Amino acid sequence: MLKDNLVMLRKLNGYSQEQVADEIDISRQAYAKWETGATVPDVDKAARLAQFYRVTVDALLKTENVEGLGTLPPAPVGKNIWGSVSLGERGQIVIPKAARDHLNLEAGQRLIVASDENGIALIRAEHFEQKIHKLMAKISDKK
Repeated sequence: MLKDNLVMLRKLNGYSQEQVADEIDISRQAYAKWETGATVPDVDKAARLAQFYRVTVDALLKTENVEGLGTLPPAPVGKNIWGSVSLGERGQIVIPKAARDHLNLEAGQRLIVASDENGIALIRAEHFEQKIHKLMAKISDKK
């Protein structure tokens, strides 16, 4: 819900109600009413809030719940959480349908599996290979 997202985003960013209110040109009291759910912002102010917090208006309005974690704060623009998956006996995972649809992934597409100490990432093989070829060309030009 909007009110929960406003509280989470403000606290995650370390802002006071006064600071957020000043940024979007309203009173602290008006912002406090949004956080309690007593009132809601108009469309223009919702857009300003979304821009200020670097999220979409849609993400600001809806609540994401993940089993075992609870309610998550809205993700920044361009970032998504598609839910959790379980690793099969042979290491296989199923990418959630909503993610496949959003990313236009189809059966048989090649993906590069990359990782760091925090986790793994899946990258379209064509995109990764293009970047590597450009990088290698740059390195060759400098010799």
